Amino acid sequence: YYRGRLAAGLLANLASSICIVFLNKWLYVRTGFPNLSLTLLHFAATWLGLRCCQALGLFAPKSLRPAQVLPLALSFCGFVVFTNLSLQNNTVGTYQLAKAMTTPVIVLIQSLAYGKTFPARIKLTLIPITLGVFLNSYYDVKFNLLGIIFASIGVLVTSLYQVWVGAKQHELQVNSMQLLYYQAPMSCGILVCVVPFFEPVFGEGGIFGPWTLSAVFMVLLSGVIAFMVNLTIYWIIGNTSPVTYNMFGHFKFCITLMGGYILFKDPLSINQGLGITCTLFGILAYTHFKLSEQDGSKSKSKLVQRP
Repeated sequence: YYRGRLAAGLLANLASSICIVFLNKWLYVRTGFPNLSLTLLHFAATWLGLRCCQALGLFAPKSLRPAQVLPLALSFCGFVVFTNLSLQNNTVGTYQLAKAMTTPVIVLIQSLAYGKTFPARIKLTLIPITLGVFLNSYYDVKFNLLGIIFASIGVLVTSLYQVWVGAKQHELQVNSMQLLYYQAPMSCGILVCVVPFFEPVFGEGGIFGPWTLSAVFMVLLSGVIAFMVNLTIYWIIGNTSPVTYNMFGHFKFCITLMGGYILFKDPLSINQGLGITCTLFGILAYTHFKLSEQDGSKSKSKLVQRP
């Protein structure tokens, strides 16, 4: 029974994580749906979904002050908006590989701002990750300077968000669902104020524009899937080991890359293939060393606890 539930959770996460990338890309390429408006709808869907989860008793909200959550809500807006802009302006392969740069940037932020130290072998794995992303981006036939700028800002804001989420969860003693319950509506409110300055609200190309029924259906579906992504990530982390989650992440990474080249006919050069291989090698090595590090610290703590 447990294995069945676990398999269902992993499959739901796999399907939703891959679907959201391709569905968003389809909306940008085929319909030209505005980016910020789509992000706003995703936040609204996530909040409504969490309200339903709360009503079903899946989690209990924890009272937090708005000032405690505001920096997270701002960075949450930033990372989703800029990663979506990266997806809109880059090939799926370049978008997916650029996200891999989050790991080296997190290490850099934690080293410079928090004084955290990392073993040399961890730092060395960041070289093939960075080199692979550079090779893929540089030799991308559909190279787009604006897309690379959006991807770079997206990586920086995503890294800051992930560092702050870890710090805030520890500081406020809340889980990811409780934190997201406050973040999502606040991020929604921020975007409601921002959208009219950057995108039309009514008329052609606006959120309330003359969209076809199929476009409206796809937008609503992407909102449901965005909520599913958030929910399944939380469930998997809570119900599996770090090994399962990390290895599953690499599987999604490969499928998304292949899907981009198959569905959107993105050309792939030999140099790009080399870049992808290089990045994947770096990610696998990083994960292996981090997990062996965790296992080592666990065995040490067991030795300490022995009488």
